[in-house]
Amino acid sequence: MAKTSSSKIFILDTNVVLHDYLCIYNFQDNDLVIPIVVLEELDKMKRGNDQIHYNAREFTRELDKIAGEELFAGGIGLGKNLGKLSIETGKPFSQELRRSFPDETPDHRILAITEYVKMSHPDRQVILVSKDINLRMKAKSVGLQAQDYKSDKVQNVEELNKIAETVSCPSELIARLYESHEGIPAKDFKLKRLPKGNAYYIFESEKSTSLAYYNSAQGRMERVDKHRCFGIEPRNAEQTFCMDALLRPEIPLIAITGKAGTGKTLLALATALAQNQLYERIYLARPIVPLANRDLGFLPGSAKDKIEPYMQPLFDNLGVIKQRLKQTGAEFRKLEEMQKNETLVLSALAYIRGRSLSETFFIVDEAQNLTPHEVKTIITRAGEGTKIVMTGDIEQIDSPYLDSQSNGLSYLTDKMKDQSIFVHINLLKGERSKLAELASNIL
Repeated sequence: MAKTSSSKIFILDTNVVLHDYLCIYNFQDNDLVIPIVVLEELDKMKRGNDQIHYNAREFTRELDKIAGEELFAGGIGLGKNLGKLSIETGKPFSQELRRSFPDETPDHRILAITEYVKMSHPDRQVILVSKDINLRMKAKSVGLQAQDYKSDKVQNVEELNKIAETVSCPSELIARLYESHEGIPAKDFKLKRLPKGNAYYIFESEKSTSLAYYNSAQGRMERVDKHRCFGIEPRNAEQTFCMDALLRPEIPLIAITGKAGTGKTLLALATALAQNQLYERIYLARPIVPLANRDLGFLPGSAKDKIEPYMQPLFDNLGVIKQRLKQTGAEFRKLEEMQKNETLVLSALAYIRGRSLSETFFIVDEAQNLTPHEVKTIITRAGEGTKIVMTGDIEQIDSPYLDSQSNGLSYLTDKMKDQSIFVHINLLKGERSKLAELASNIL
């Protein structure tokens, strides 16, 4: 690692690799060190069907492609304008580390290697990269630099919490919007700036108000009407926008954010059911993130019994829709028929992987608990005629290594915001009950 003091040396924690198996190519011309304990942990993670198990296997394969003796002696180049990668074997604990962390856990062994690399290269910055906040704090407590993996973090997360813009305009313009079936040119509204992607607006005059959709592909403002789908109808402007987007066949990718009780999943499911004739099947799935980071194997019963508690919120949404329908009505009978012949499937996300996503209305609930790579994997498998809806609350994340900036839902929204086939809706007002809304805002 004979480099100038301006280039840095990054030590990678296991969770960084499990988050992004191609992470080694995201550090520019800086050098990277993989502690040997990381390979040990990856070996334990390689068996399984979840995304982290896949990432463990893929990173091992990536190492195998570039493997050579240099990995253990000075490092091997990663490519043009990139640094070197090396693997560092276990190192003894210093007295300070031993006093602070007497147990030789994998995390503490990584700290020992970080300290060794720092002492071996006093002229260069040595930084531990980890998605584990506690490990970063431990590193800093003994004088080691540490930071989060920032390659896929969203910088302006505040943008994701915005709601539709309210704009004043002449009554005549609103009347034109109401009368037009195809919309009117957006330039007629003389907005200061039009977004590159699709967006929703509330236009107000002294006499009237209109909800509108900006169709970026056509450059037109289109009237937004209220819809009722399988007994569910919107209760506020944002929910009206949400149902409008979900019902637009030309928009195959939608992100819906908002706190608990805003109706994200319910609206998505109701509109999916209303469009059942357009799709061969409807999938409603969610990732399983066990509480306290305990594996599902700790739970009693069969595989179905283990996942049932995590799927209950999905069945609750389905129950709400059934309550709004007459049991003798055509929609109720259609819903029962779809469940029976499995054209409507509510399942854990892990069980959906590998299935065909052609002609499918695919709703991914709690998408904030997915990594950017997991979201990409799901979307890139979408076939012809498929609509994908990702819902979630970016402030309520159960994964210990994700936050509001690095989760897959935020990443998706940030990267896709200017695309004509994508819409993001942020639901602000809770509609579950006054009690639930108060608790969400105050507690």
